[in-house]
Amino acid sequence: MWRRLGFTVAFALPAILARLTGTELPPGVTVLVYGAGVVASAVLLSWAAEAAQVDISGSLAIAILALIAVLPEYAVDLYFSFTAGGDPTYTQFAAANMTGSNRLLIGIGWPVVAFVGFWAMRRARRRGAKTGAGPTAEVADRVPAIVLPPRNRVELAFLAVASAYAFLIPLTRSIAWYDAVVLLALFGAYLLRVTREGRAEPELIGVAADIALLPQRRRRILVTGLFMLAAAIVIMAAKPFADGLVATGKTLGIDQFLLVQWLAPLSSEAPELIVATIFAWRLRAADGLGMLLSAKVNQWTLLVGSLWVAYTLGGGAGAPLPLDDRQTEEFLLTSAQALLAFAVLADLRFGLREAAAILGLFVLQFPFPNTEVRLAFSAIYLAVAIVLLVRKRGWLPGIFADIWRWERPSPGLPGAGAAAE
Repeated sequence: MWRRLGFTVAFALPAILARLTGTELPPGVTVLVYGAGVVASAVLLSWAAEAAQVDISGSLAIAILALIAVLPEYAVDLYFSFTAGGDPTYTQFAAANMTGSNRLLIGIGWPVVAFVGFWAMRRARRRGAKTGAGPTAEVADRVPAIVLPPRNRVELAFLAVASAYAFLIPLTRSIAWYDAVVLLALFGAYLLRVTREGRAEPELIGVAADIALLPQRRRRILVTGLFMLAAAIVIMAAKPFADGLVATGKTLGIDQFLLVQWLAPLSSEAPELIVATIFAWRLRAADGLGMLLSAKVNQWTLLVGSLWVAYTLGGGAGAPLPLDDRQTEEFLLTSAQALLAFAVLADLRFGLREAAAILGLFVLQFPFPNTEVRLAFSAIYLAVAIVLLVRKRGWLPGIFADIWRWERPSPGLPGAGAAAE
């Protein structure tokens, strides 16, 4: 544990020293140094947040951990929005990281969890066959589709509502105060709703599990220290990392929008994707997928709603955050992908075909960042989503009914663990 903690802090040390000493670095080096700081802070936060579940109970844990987990992912994007309030040249980047992180989470994260999960299941089956014991009933029941527990209907319901509202933003070509109010209210309602769910004891892995085994006093001191250190690193790294992305694109003649849209999310999302993949490898693919589903709801509500707030605080004076043609198209494409994601999971099942289709659509549109391709893939996402929603219409009433079901579930109700059939 201590060796991995030390290695992670050392990974961020160049960023800390460069910022504290005011050292000027070439643009490309700036991205690497401060990008490493962002990754390190995200890893430290993920370990601390998981281990904190041992000491923080119930609704407080959910609220605090949800807000802490998004810090590295949002730091760069909120910096761009804040800066755009006083410098219009940064406006084009305000929604870039948001659309990239949201599409990356679904287009890459969900399929990877599915592929790794199914590979782990087949591996367990082969091992069982070689030993003569055969696969366990638990493993056998997990083929051929990941099946989410009923509790994840809450995330699906809020994802559907947020995605439906998001289609209004491209029509106005801006993110205004009322968009922020609606989306932040949705995030607040989501947190309030999930606090009503019963919570089992956390199942921790890796460093987080080692931290949880420490004596209470030492554990709490270490978790608090990790939170403070990670927050300090990401605050120091966000601005130079963001500026470095823009400068690197200008220096190398690379599309600056693409660097902001994809490189920053890759840095901040990496720890979350790794944890979800580890869950899948350990035959807990439903837990990994459920974690990424929850992250999608957080990003699609809290992050988008916060962009206007940051823009206003940066000098926007309450005016709407404008979206240019490219950002409008990216927002439409991201909304369409989110609706397809909801449609795919409407029956709480995620199979290999769905994973391959989502990955294929993401990969096919990725190399062609132009208007025609973005609009064409938006139409494809929407068409497939509508077909799936019609086929799965019988599942929809139960999903949306869960938004209003505020009573605490009985201990015997299903909803814990991961299963697939």
